[in-house]
Amino acid sequence: MTKTEERAAVSAPQQPGFDRRYDVQGLDAIDTDVLGTFEHVRLDDPVHYPGEPMQIEITTDEFSPVCPWSGLPDFGTLEIRYQPRDVCVELKSLKYYLTSYRFVGIYHEHATRRVLADLVKLLDPLSMEIRCDYGMRGGIKTVCTVQYKAPDQGKS
Repeated sequence: MTKTEERAAVSAPQQPGFDRRYDVQGLDAIDTDVLGTFEHVRLDDPVHYPGEPMQIEITTDEFSPVCPWSGLPDFGTLEIRYQPRDVCVELKSLKYYLTSYRFVGIYHEHATRRVLADLVKLLDPLSMEIRCDYGMRGGIKTVCTVQYKAPDQGKS
């Protein structure tokens, strides 16, 4: 054992629980089947209101996947912004979907991208942005943002 290793061994906490790791679920626990939609008012439908495309913003401060290493929760404020094409996400179903992350071990960056991928597949929006502002851990703050623009909407 080197001198550095000896010092680290002496200074390492010897209290119960410091080596604890909670079990985590895999990505297959994310429940996309629960997601539902409802029809969006089409702009090209003369019966409904004409005008600019609608921007929908949804925010929750209850997004809490878990750290894949420790199993401890990573609390975050999740923001969803999108321009619907034909359908909108039904909010109660979205709540159930987001709750299914509760015991899933997933990195911040991957969770943010996964939410985007699942919602784009469900909604086929004109555009979408997912932003997750995670709570500070170990003095480090993480904010992840991913964007999508439909191919027929041009590059962003």
